[in-house]
Amino acid sequence: MCEFCHKHGEGKKWYLEAKNYSDDLLSDIRRRKFINRFFTEITSLEKEEHDGQQLDKAPTLIRGIVKRLAIRKQKKVHYGQVLPIEDVERIFEFVNSVVRISCICRHITLGKEKRYCYGISLSPDGGKFGQLLRNVSANPSAPPLLRDIENLSKEEAISAFRSHEHEGLCHSVWTFYTPFICGLCNCDRTDCLAMRYTVTHGFPIMFRGEYVGRVNPDLCEGCRQCMRVCQFGAISYSPSDEKARIDAKWCYGCGVCRALCKKDAIQLVERASVPAAAKLW
Repeated sequence: MCEFCHKHGEGKKWYLEAKNYSDDLLSDIRRRKFINRFFTEITSLEKEEHDGQQLDKAPTLIRGIVKRLAIRKQKKVHYGQVLPIEDVERIFEFVNSVVRISCICRHITLGKEKRYCYGISLSPDGGKFGQLLRNVSANPSAPPLLRDIENLSKEEAISAFRSHEHEGLCHSVWTFYTPFICGLCNCDRTDCLAMRYTVTHGFPIMFRGEYVGRVNPDLCEGCRQCMRVCQFGAISYSPSDEKARIDAKWCYGCGVCRALCKKDAIQLVERASVPAAAKLW
């Protein structure tokens, strides 16, 4: 299991522990200030994207040093993990409110409003986190993309996530000063800043999932639809046997490839059961 599971999940999947979503964690003033800055100071995220592009050109030694420092900071402050739709649904079983807002990443990278981000809380009314969001949205200087907060039922939220999956988007859960979790997102490496850093720039700020994908060659008909939606380049195709293959070392275990497989030829297995990927996070 990932290090967060050992630190914050008592050896279980840390993001399935209700205590990590508790309003009690928002009594930390530092955490509340960070959340407020995150949703209002968008220019700082734009600068980080620019810095990431510049680091691609830096010498290997410099990149290595910056990478270690950046990951260490992100794990303490704002870090994510990939998870499949089954675990998203398990989270929705114990949270009691869901809101949908526009994605800050897509606002920066596309200049468009895309509603791929979800705030979640154990409290029926969104609790302290919901109040923080409402305070931000009520501020006249707030970014326009945060002024329309939608309240969703759990059923509506699950339906939306399944639609995002068919779009090829990868589900992820996020901390705001670890271990507090209040966000679920839907990412892709083209438009999502976190995945750009992780996959494109090689600065992982999100853990791989607790699973890896596996293709059943007896069921695979070689349509290659799974390759089209893999955000991590983990799926290849063998012309010799006309089958898709998943490289466990590159797989993040999102399970999105399954959504487009008409033959149900792909399944997820526990990462710990695959030696080649068991210690890769």
